[in-house]
Amino acid sequence: MNEEPRVIRLHDADDVVIAVNPIESGTWLEGIGVRTTNPISAGHKVAVRAIAQGEPVRRYNQVIGFAAKPIATGEHVHVQNLVLHDFARDYAFCADRKPSAPIEKKALFKGIVRPSGGVATRNYVGIISTVNCSATVSKKIAEIINHQVLPAYPNVDGAVAITHTTGCGMAEEGEGMTLLQRTLAGYARHVNFGGVLVIGLGCEVNQVGALLHDQGLERGPRLATMTIQDSGGTVKAVQRGVELIKEMLPEINQVVREPVSVRHLMVALQCGGSDGYSGISANPALGAAVDLLVEAGGTAILSETPEVYGAEHLLTRRAISQQVGEKLVARIKWWEEYTARNHGEMNNNPSPGNKLGGLSTILEKSLGAVAKGGTTNLVDVYEYAEPVTAHGLVFMDTPGHDPVAATGQVAGGANLICFTTGRGSVYGCKPTPSLKLATNTSLFYRMSDDMDINCGEILDGTASLQEMGSRIFQRMLEIASGEKSHSEEHGFGDEEFAPWMLGAVM
Repeated sequence: MNEEPRVIRLHDADDVVIAVNPIESGTWLEGIGVRTTNPISAGHKVAVRAIAQGEPVRRYNQVIGFAAKPIATGEHVHVQNLVLHDFARDYAFCADRKPSAPIEKKALFKGIVRPSGGVATRNYVGIISTVNCSATVSKKIAEIINHQVLPAYPNVDGAVAITHTTGCGMAEEGEGMTLLQRTLAGYARHVNFGGVLVIGLGCEVNQVGALLHDQGLERGPRLATMTIQDSGGTVKAVQRGVELIKEMLPEINQVVREPVSVRHLMVALQCGGSDGYSGISANPALGAAVDLLVEAGGTAILSETPEVYGAEHLLTRRAISQQVGEKLVARIKWWEEYTARNHGEMNNNPSPGNKLGGLSTILEKSLGAVAKGGTTNLVDVYEYAEPVTAHGLVFMDTPGHDPVAATGQVAGGANLICFTTGRGSVYGCKPTPSLKLATNTSLFYRMSDDMDINCGEILDGTASLQEMGSRIFQRMLEIASGEKSHSEEHGFGDEEFAPWMLGAVM
């Protein structure tokens, strides 16, 4: 082997260390005092002591699972010998809550101030389908606007068709319709849209009028509506849609960027294609950046409830009140019931790719995922796609599937996304820019056209967590000020809208 074997021990009480690079069987790990008994892939775990069957196994000084059979010192610890059992968590509400402090660190970015007082990081036109049946018309309108009309409006970033596969064949009332309408309304009022056109077919369950009424939306100079049936069919609907947007464009184009407080920055925190390094490099580095964001008055949205499962006690300890902590626990209980009635289990996550990268159980993945939230107080908990109004670190209940989770966060108001990845995600999310953080240097260079920041420098020993956190925070400000992320350069974001769909399809 050309590379000297290296491992990371995250806590003195841990039962495992993490391989930084591939390690051959029989290798003596200097400083740990252990000889490997198996080949160990990069990102995977090595036992540093003998672990009896049924004993808990710790990483981050937290339980990540239980030994399915006796594990010898130096043995590879992974899905073949690590299982998940129920165990008690001490929620210790507010035990680690920090005293409230005035905003002292001032930071600015160049944003677009809307008449409402909100601040945008981008200036798009949104074409929102109420139902799958109006998706094609919405896309045709967006295509014409982008290619034939917008060259005359240089301050407009583009037209985005927000389409989906539902809106009919579902109950008019209930949880499923509430989630869909709340998500669509969140996009309709999103600060990054300078103007919006809502398009229905005309006979769908999710009626345009009901959507506006139930979600408190009002037609106006920047919010127009139409249906394909009332317009006279596809061709006439496309023509009408183009004309409605043309009427909005002169005003939408009249924007300038100006220095504004970071108080107006709301960052969605995502991780996808995670690996054994996610909880060591990119996630805690993003957490360090979140601390800087919150200290400057900004907001960060931590989400993906199934991917904080088993680590929620770390958040309840930081809750600003017991009521906030209990709101998070209530969502965890809902997910336990939800998966049970669908004959699933919470440990269906991690994914095959996560496991290949070294993550063995949902507990291990969750402990690393929570690190994205930094160390500040948890100030509130929101349901999916609810408008986020608090400043500081908040939690939004979403599935773990990245597109669905990010869609909810953007509907809640996020105007920037920071997305960590170890395996290599290429996700984008118009109208909100997405910034990619690689967990390791190999990935960063292998997918250099997609990765914005190399957090692998932490593993390489060339940057500290705090240095990387400062770098990420600075890049947040630059992207929020109008510089393009790699996913934007590639045009990602037109197809990634994915609302959480609950309930029966009828």
